[in-house]
Amino acid sequence: MTTLAQAADDNLGQFLLEGTGALLAYAAVGLVLFVIGFYMTDWAVPGRLITVLREHRNPNATLLVCASTVGVGLIVAVSIFASGGDLLEGLARTAVFGLVGIVAQTVATMVFDRLVGISFKELADDAEDRLEPAAILLAVANIMIGFVVAVAVY
Repeated sequence: MTTLAQAADDNLGQFLLEGTGALLAYAAVGLVLFVIGFYMTDWAVPGRLITVLREHRNPNATLLVCASTVGVGLIVAVSIFASGGDLLEGLARTAVFGLVGIVAQTVATMVFDRLVGISFKELADDAEDRLEPAAILLAVANIMIGFVVAVAVY
């Protein structure tokens, strides 16, 4: 006969094992979505964004990519939160809503850039080593677009 303490230990162990597996699965889906989000940002900006970051070390491009990544993080986090209890359904919902959210964020950011007349490309190509106010505006807009898309996912 098992005692109440043994039963609680068995349940705790099972809970921790399942929780750890779910955490790793969501982390893997999140990582894939972050990589997709980076390449969507790269696609939206003419030229190779990774070159601008690594070789030119442009602070404007760095800020804009960081803001885009925060936006993607918001979308992924809310997708996970909204996914419910079933692991497979949750992973599928996170992957689909995360991907659709990233596409929506990219399109909305491109539209916003055009509407306000600030060129992400020009900011990324700027040879100056100074942070431009326009880059700060686009970064905040990118985070807020990610936030709005994340709430829409929920």
